[in-house]
Amino acid sequence: MREIPRHLFVPKTYVQEAYADGPLPIGEGQTISQPYIVALMTELLGLKGGEKVLEIGTGSGYQAAVLAEIASEVYSIEIICNLAERAGSTLTELGYKNITIRCADGYQGWKEHSPFDGIIVTAAPDHIPQPLIDQLKTGGKLVIPVGELFQELILVTKTEKGIEKESTIPVRFVPMTGEAEKK
Repeated sequence: MREIPRHLFVPKTYVQEAYADGPLPIGEGQTISQPYIVALMTELLGLKGGEKVLEIGTGSGYQAAVLAEIASEVYSIEIICNLAERAGSTLTELGYKNITIRCADGYQGWKEHSPFDGIIVTAAPDHIPQPLIDQLKTGGKLVIPVGELFQELILVTKTEKGIEKESTIPVRFVPMTGEAEKK
């Protein structure tokens, strides 16, 4: 994380606060997660290097950059096209070639590139979307904040017998929009 210039992922008005351990607004009613949460979510995936990872909620692109330092392929979906374009530009300027971003509803995942070794969701649905579980490899991990007003960061591990869920810490994320709102 020290290799990534976090100040380039926040609006100019927040550059002075870019390295504080707190979330910051990035426009469109969205935020960049605090560094502690980015690190925790990345650590929970248990990446060793060379994996294929899906991120739901590109936002500023910062979490995708952190993942791209470890994983060989990062696919990231952002429902707000302006944010997807801005993140894509920032990541391209920084030289990332192993991140693919698309503007879409992340609830359905990205089936064409599945299965994934890991999936990180950076917006909170009120339940775990089944398509994301379906797109995990056996042995793969999904890290997702779940809940409405009160949320828990959940670690899901896909096993031969099904899924194992572990609640880690209470968190606050922006709500997942799109199809998640309709459920």
